[in-house]
Amino acid sequence: MALNFNQYAAEGNTFIKEYAKQMNLGTDTDKAGRIFIAIMHALRDMIPPEESLQLIAQLPMFIKGAYVHGWKLTKKKPKIKHMAGFIDLVRQYDGPAAVNDFEYSEEVAERYINTTFIYLRKYISLGEMEDIRDGLPKDLKSMIYSNLMF
Repeated sequence: MALNFNQYAAEGNTFIKEYAKQMNLGTDTDKAGRIFIAIMHALRDMIPPEESLQLIAQLPMFIKGAYVHGWKLTKKKPKIKHMAGFIDLVRQYDGPAAVNDFEYSEEVAERYINTTFIYLRKYISLGEMEDIRDGLPKDLKSMIYSNLMF
């Protein structure tokens, strides 16, 4: 199988433009990209590596690359039990840009996380989403569950 990096780049650009629209960010694909990667990396920290591998098996190449970038399997899992802790982890991954990207608002952060999981449903089977949900904090489980069947 030949790798077609131009095709992956084109698909990735289309994805991030659509994602920015879904997030009500207009054409700000830089902000959308930072938010998406921060959420995906926080998710990656929360679920077991085996579950991550099952997840990325369903993702297109351009999302796989974003998901695994900087991944260290030896890293200890964070002890997060509530949505606020998950939001803090997402903000950590967004770094200094988090101040502007998430506007100091828990509501904005929750909306971005919610929208991201809904958007990922284009690529991830219902069964895999249920498996992911089972490994997440209680507050996040209910949000994912309410959006699995749309």
